Amino acid sequence: MALPVPCTQAQEPATALEPMVIESTALGRTLFEQAQPVSVLEGQALRESGQASLGDTLSKLPGVASSGFAPAAGRPVIRGLGEDRIRILNNKVNLLDVSNVSPDHAVTVDPLLMDKVEVVRGPASLLYGPNGVGGVVNVLDGRIPESKVEPGLGGWPVRGKLDSRYGSGSDLWSGAGMLDLGLGPVVLHMDGFRRETEDVRIPGQARSARLQKLVPLEEGREQAGHLPNSFSESEGGSVGASWLWNAGFFGVSRSFLNSNYGTVAEESVTIGLDQESWNGRGAFYGPVAGVKQIKYSFGYSDYAHTEFEGREAGTVFKIKGYDGRLELEHEPLGPFEGLIGYQTTHSDFSALGEEAFLPPVETASHAIFLFEEVKSGNVRWEGSLRYDHTQVKSGANDGFGPGQDLSFGGLSGSAGVVWSLPEDYQVALHAAFTQRPPTYVELLAEGPHLATGAYERGDAELGMERPMGLDLSLRKTSGFLTGSVNAFYSRFNDFIGLFPTGNSFSFGGDGEVADLPVYAYRAVDVDLMGGELEATFHLLAPAEAPAESTGKSPAGKSSAAAAPAPRSGSRLDLEWKADYVYSRLRGEGGSLPRIPPFRTSAALVFGYERFTARLEGQYSAAQSRTAEGELPTDSFFLLNAGLSYQLMEGPVTVELFARGTNLLDEEARLHTSFLKDIAPMEGRGIAVGMQASF
Repeated sequence: MALPVPCTQAQEPATALEPMVIESTALGRTLFEQAQPVSVLEGQALRESGQASLGDTLSKLPGVASSGFAPAAGRPVIRGLGEDRIRILNNKVNLLDVSNVSPDHAVTVDPLLMDKVEVVRGPASLLYGPNGVGGVVNVLDGRIPESKVEPGLGGWPVRGKLDSRYGSGSDLWSGAGMLDLGLGPVVLHMDGFRRETEDVRIPGQARSARLQKLVPLEEGREQAGHLPNSFSESEGGSVGASWLWNAGFFGVSRSFLNSNYGTVAEESVTIGLDQESWNGRGAFYGPVAGVKQIKYSFGYSDYAHTEFEGREAGTVFKIKGYDGRLELEHEPLGPFEGLIGYQTTHSDFSALGEEAFLPPVETASHAIFLFEEVKSGNVRWEGSLRYDHTQVKSGANDGFGPGQDLSFGGLSGSAGVVWSLPEDYQVALHAAFTQRPPTYVELLAEGPHLATGAYERGDAELGMERPMGLDLSLRKTSGFLTGSVNAFYSRFNDFIGLFPTGNSFSFGGDGEVADLPVYAYRAVDVDLMGGELEATFHLLAPAEAPAESTGKSPAGKSSAAAAPAPRSGSRLDLEWKADYVYSRLRGEGGSLPRIPPFRTSAALVFGYERFTARLEGQYSAAQSRTAEGELPTDSFFLLNAGLSYQLMEGPVTVELFARGTNLLDEEARLHTSFLKDIAPMEGRGIAVGMQASF
């Protein structure tokens, strides 16, 4: 559970967390009604955490790390699981990019335009398919408005925000803007952003001391002070419109994203990324007797990126596809509330060039799902079932042999209970079983993959992956101490992983030949266990506070421009977070690769009226439980600080902020990154910025 902005009642000094609605879950219940652990990042916390990649932006949440391949290419890793076991959504629609194919491929959502991010930790296969077995990240950006615009700036029905910032650690310059305009029942939306960075400044040398001992370089060739080929440039935007009426709404949007960034793994290789997408979403409220609402959404994406070697185009990755879903929520049937739904996804993938390690692939899936819950007194029970049918077809292609036509059918189920106790305590228990089909990468890969420094080999004979997961949570929602502690256990049968074979493959030409180790996908049995802690000690509550702010528009929908009113009086909070993951290969011993070590952080947050100051320390322990061929990682401690001040001028709110990161200029390396031994995290940096909302 994440810690939303505390809300203090004037007649009661105890701090109470506001009831925040979670849109990525089945019935849109509040944060405290979820059987699974959920974290939410929005408002000031989202602005303070904003980085160039989605993974880095979320990496301070308990249980969430970043793949950290490069400043522009970081995918979320949840409880040690990443790649295609984490489902990334944009407004509940699956992202159709290739960030799950290779760690050097960027996620096609930009943090500058995010309004809110919801992270479901643990199996979330019910609504979004078996590829969400590790968790779900849902990015909300308001590109399809769901609420009318009330008169605001100058009496006009407009709402919006502007954001501008500079960061010294990579010479970051960025700007973003969003505008909603109301024309009666129609709401128009526009947004856009641009970001530029130079190579990242780092403390000391790019290569770790361990790697330097194993692979010495000629004197003078070690890179120090900056991370070569870590620059990035990106821009994007969208236009959209919605028609809203009392019994529903319908909206569409068209968006684009262009990006150019260095891969870090190869100093002469850059990636040029282009994506265009169309999205539609709508709902009917109470259309017929017995039906509470019908919700539907559709997304189409045309994505391509080219890996340039100097100025010459190398490998080209393309993917086109769509994702659609329909949900029918019924009126209460006795004690039962719930929904039934259908989802379909289709994609055409191709890779052309010297480093194309996959054949052309067509993937199609269809699914039906059911969710029901029952509330009895202080106890809420829930259960769900989902069936997925997936078909993977590949064409005959040189180097990949004959085409394949593979089908998989899998059943997933879950059950949970939330028990509300006296003194605002809650206990939640959630259990899930999933059947996950192998991805086309795991089935069909065959070729050199320089981003991971290996020759990868798939196995078309792989069967279903069958994990079972259990979560237990204790939460406290008001008082001097608020927060949660979670414990989890996941038992994977036939976990599909990429493991070394002991063989090597000679790759290259023109006198430059490299021996790449051969890695093959195979099924093993794995246990994952651990936990997360997130707590806030409210050391000093404000003397008085305004009425509860829910961040909602008058129509009850989230507003991208909604800004919380400043809280009165002094306040002082101590925030404490920690997480840990332990992995074990049953029957073989050892660990999965790139499992994050124990992490903890503490932050002291002081506020007075419109002023907020934050001092934070982050500690990451050493990771010595490594997989075969993986080097250990040292511990590190980062010191961060931040200041913000909110200006109020009529309907316009302006927030000025400054943030210092890694103030001790510590060398820090992410164990979750393929490149941890050649790419440390950014050194000391100062970021300043402004955000105006109206």
